[in-house]
Amino acid sequence: MIGEERNTLYPVFLKVRNLQILIVGGGNVALEKLTFLLKSSPDAQVELVAPFFREETIALATRHNIKMTKAKYKPKMLKKRHVVIATTDSPKVNKRVYKGARKRFVLANIADVPELCDFYMGGIVTKGHVKIAISTNGQSPTTAKRLRQFFEEVIPDNIDDMVKNLNEYRKTIKGDFEQKVEALNEFTKGLVGPLNGEEKEN
Repeated sequence: MIGEERNTLYPVFLKVRNLQILIVGGGNVALEKLTFLLKSSPDAQVELVAPFFREETIALATRHNIKMTKAKYKPKMLKKRHVVIATTDSPKVNKRVYKGARKRFVLANIADVPELCDFYMGGIVTKGHVKIAISTNGQSPTTAKRLRQFFEEVIPDNIDDMVKNLNEYRKTIKGDFEQKVEALNEFTKGLVGPLNGEEKEN
């Protein structure tokens, strides 16, 4: 419908092991963001900056060799960063982080302030090589959580075997790009049932 609100976010999958990520804050929200990030990407390059850190945060950071800097945030800490996540309980500090990030073209996520986010950390479902990201456009993290739980249940655990087998099959297909796509489409059309109103043949 014309004028209907929609999610205009563009989803990407970042190789965060190749990026420099800064998390500003050491409290519960920082722990949540770090946990979320490392669950998806255990090899993420992250530095935590805060005057204090929770014991749970220290334990998690130690397990993953995450650098922790015990200090107050300063704009120079954004130097040579690709991504910054601000999680402090000070709106003033968080806004300083965002403004500094904008000046340096660093992607920023200011926790719980959607209008100060260049990206959201949505729900993620991972089954081997298969990864599905879920976004509610910052409107309802709880909905994203429930959808994640739903997909985790309905997607079979052996989906990764299918992906690997299809990758091997793809290597054997002859022809140009269009011919390969056509062959893969034909081979996999039964995976999702009838498409575009087509009925299965009896």
